[in-house]
Amino acid sequence: MPRKDGYTFMVDDDRCYGCGACIALCPVNVLNLESKLAVVDEKNCTHCRLCIPSCPVFALDIKPEI
Repeated sequence: MPRKDGYTFMVDDDRCYGCGACIALCPVNVLNLESKLAVVDEKNCTHCRLCIPSCPVFALDIKPEI
């Protein structure tokens, strides 16, 4: 799936606890852990969505930019 213009990848910091499941599935290696939270390099994210179902606490989403 190509990157969606006008959308941004979001990590809900209130839900994320740094399990790293999303990092293991990212094919372009744009997810990292910083201070026990997932952080995305948004400009290099392809919005493939492979990481989203891996999150056990539903902390990941791709949403329209505001």
